[in-house]
Amino acid sequence: MDDWRRFAQQMASLARDLLSQESLHDTLDRITASATELVEDCDAAGILILRGTKVQSLAPTEQVVIDSDALQGRVGEGPCFDAARSGTGERQFRIADFTDEAQRWPKYVPEARKLNLGSMMGFLLFTEDEDLGALNMYSYRPGAFTEADETAGWLLASHAAVAFSSARTHAQMQEAIGTRHIIGEAMGILMGRHRMSEDQAFAALRRYSQDHNVKLRNVAAQVCERGGLPEPTDKR
Repeated sequence: MDDWRRFAQQMASLARDLLSQESLHDTLDRITASATELVEDCDAAGILILRGTKVQSLAPTEQVVIDSDALQGRVGEGPCFDAARSGTGERQFRIADFTDEAQRWPKYVPEARKLNLGSMMGFLLFTEDEDLGALNMYSYRPGAFTEADETAGWLLASHAAVAFSSARTHAQMQEAIGTRHIIGEAMGILMGRHRMSEDQAFAALRRYSQDHNVKLRNVAAQVCERGGLPEPTDKR
C-alpha cells in the first residue's frame, strides 16, 4: 500500500510537471524520461508515431528505441507498430519474454533479439478525439515487467496523452499566430509597394504559392525579407 501511495504521489507530481513544460519537445522528453524513472526495470523508452506506413521515433531515451522503431518500420510489423496503428483495437500490450513471441511477429522478433531486448510494454497514447502514437518501454531482461508495471505504465500513458495533446495544440496555435503575423506583414508590404487592396495582396501571395508550389508562409517570409515577391526565376 505504501508503494502505491508513493506512486500515486509521483503521478500527481508528474501530471503537474508535464503541463508546465515550455515546449512540445520538452513535454515528450519528460514523458519518456518519466517512464525510465517511475516504471521498475524500464531501461529505455520512446514514443512511436506512424505517418502512413512510415515510423518516427520521438524523445527516445536510448539508441535501442530508434533501432527497434526503424526495424518495425522496415519489416512492417511489431508490437509498437501495432499499438500505434489506429483502429487495431489494441491499446496496450506486455511482452514478458521476446523468445515467446516469434510466431506473432516472425520478422521483427529475431532481429529484436539481436538488439538485446528481453521484454517490453507499449501503450497507445489517445484522447477522446485523437490517437497520438504509442509510448513504448523496453527492458534488456526477459520477464522484467509485471502486471503492476503494466498498470503503472498505463497510468503514466494516460497522463502523457493529455500532456502530449495539450502541448501539441499549444504549439500549433503558436505556429498559426506566427504564420498570421508574417502573412499580414507581407500583405502590408505588397499593399504599400504596389498599391494593392488587402484582398489583392493576399491573392498575389496565394497565387505565387500555388504556381510555384511553395508554402504560403514561406512566400510571405521571402516578401518580408526582399520587400516584394521573388522573381519567378529565383530558385531560393
